[in-house]
Amino acid sequence: MGSFASREDVAAMQAEATWPERAVAHSIYDYLSKTRAAHGTRPAASFQLLSGPGDKSLTYSWNQLHAHVTQAANMFRALGIGETDVVAYVLPNAMETIVTLLAGAVAGIVNPVNPLLESEQISSILRETRAKVVVTLKAFPKTDLAQKVAEAVRHAPGVKTVLEVDLAGYLAPPKSWIVPFIRPRYHLHHAAAVKNFNTECAKYPADRLSFPDRTTDHVAAYFHTGGTTGMPKVAQHRAQGMIYNGWLGARLLFRETDVVMCPLPLFHVFAAYPILMSMLGSGAHVVFPTPAGYRGDGVMDNLWKLIDRWKVTYLVTVPTAISALLQRPVNADTKTLRGAFSGSAPLPVDLFNRFEKITGVQIVEGYGLTECTCLVSVNPPDGNKKIGSVGLPFPHTEVRIVATNPDGSPRICGVDEVGEICVSNPGVYPGHTYTEAAKNKNLFWDTDFLRTGDLGRMDADGYLFITGRAKDLIIRGGHNIDPAIIEETLMRCEGVGFVGAIGQPDAHSGELPCAYVELAKGATLTVADLNTFARQHIHERAALPKYIEIMPELPKTAVGKVFKPDLRRRAIIRVFDEALAKAGLAVHVEEVVEDKKRGLVARLKHTPGVEDAAVAAVLGQFAQGWDWAA
Repeated sequence: MGSFASREDVAAMQAEATWPERAVAHSIYDYLSKTRAAHGTRPAASFQLLSGPGDKSLTYSWNQLHAHVTQAANMFRALGIGETDVVAYVLPNAMETIVTLLAGAVAGIVNPVNPLLESEQISSILRETRAKVVVTLKAFPKTDLAQKVAEAVRHAPGVKTVLEVDLAGYLAPPKSWIVPFIRPRYHLHHAAAVKNFNTECAKYPADRLSFPDRTTDHVAAYFHTGGTTGMPKVAQHRAQGMIYNGWLGARLLFRETDVVMCPLPLFHVFAAYPILMSMLGSGAHVVFPTPAGYRGDGVMDNLWKLIDRWKVTYLVTVPTAISALLQRPVNADTKTLRGAFSGSAPLPVDLFNRFEKITGVQIVEGYGLTECTCLVSVNPPDGNKKIGSVGLPFPHTEVRIVATNPDGSPRICGVDEVGEICVSNPGVYPGHTYTEAAKNKNLFWDTDFLRTGDLGRMDADGYLFITGRAKDLIIRGGHNIDPAIIEETLMRCEGVGFVGAIGQPDAHSGELPCAYVELAKGATLTVADLNTFARQHIHERAALPKYIEIMPELPKTAVGKVFKPDLRRRAIIRVFDEALAKAGLAVHVEEVVEDKKRGLVARLKHTPGVEDAAVAAVLGQFAQGWDWAA
């Protein structure tokens, strides 16, 4: 492990060698094999189906994980998976999910799919990636995943084999005896062969690959960044980008004695790369509590006790989970905890401070993108953590802030000047970020720099701040929602003239979808009508608008496009005023202004007798900034 406290430390690490010169590993299997050689009998990963601190769990050592991955990779090859063929998994967290992620990347290309999507979206992803094998759950009580995937496969004829994981094996008697009697039954309507994952794996050797491992860099994973519209974008990840994430974790943070609690899903890059690949890099131990992680029954109520049970040193989290966790008393010994990581959405200052006060450890906030094979920057673990910043770019990562001149040409911004964040690092695949060539057009600046679509600035110390999103994505608790899903759906409602969908501030989820509607002339629709239409036609539950407002006329640009900054201002005023009124504070937002460094900032009309601390306690829950009007 090396010290990471300043950009001078980053420069020193980069001066040691270029990324290709480091030759960390030539493939995922090579990386895993080196970990087994160094840490064979140490624990690699643990999983418990239920959330109780005394519930049954399963742990694999590095020797065992290597053996299971070897068997699964050999099985995938026997099922016809070549180097460019796709193994998709539609799974919650489990040991088989870890094995499939790694083995799929060894045998061919692995494609994690969000199991919370509906069958139509899952099917569109399977078709887009041309998946041949799908790993999913065997029918199990309280989940309809097996049924959804069966329907999805019916519309994805390229899938030849479905491998089922049975969660019943994680249960202790008598619950394990009951499952076969209450297991949901359904009819298959697809032509794919259905087999048991573990039974099939057991047929293949565990001590060697039955095929030559790859020795040069290659695409090893596909991650979808959409899927809610039926037209997903699929990002391509090369093995070296995945290994780069693991090298960063091992070099800068984790030791083999660390225990990392990760209640985030393995279909998301955060869990798959900065966490799982960092375990391969460092030999540390990762714990996945329940298939649904933070959404699992009892997880939030038991999390402090789970930290005590496993003697956790690092917690992986997101702002929504931090908010829920801090509403519960610390009812266990957490002195082993050395740190926590937060990603996926901006972290409100209030949550940062409260977590540190309760646990004695600071949350480290970072920045990553699916398109970059995740990691870009982080607040330095050993240095100054600037609240509101996403920290310093990692070694071998270069970030440039780029603006557009009046003539349309690009230029690099100065200190604290806002522009588009552009990234070059081993996780960026220049010219080939997406599987569909057309989606890579105009996606790069100066050949190697991915245009992230995020707006930001870099201060004089080299810290990166995100000030907005050029893509207009709504990020609800880490779930990316394209506003076009809402807008296009509501526009199909007879009587709707214009729609503008944005993310309104929310203390729990960071943002919630919100829609402003202008009716066609003579239309008599009500908000209730629009809500009913949305519920009937927006199949992605997370994208359902939390709030819909009908306006006489939406703000528009000179060319007739809906002007969303005005809608965001309107939403901030409404949400902040409601929160202040609910708290009994006689204060209101006078205006919302654009601050070059902070983005949209609410200015409050000062009322005599109202304390700053009382206002901060209310508005500190939100990621958006505020101050007093002059």
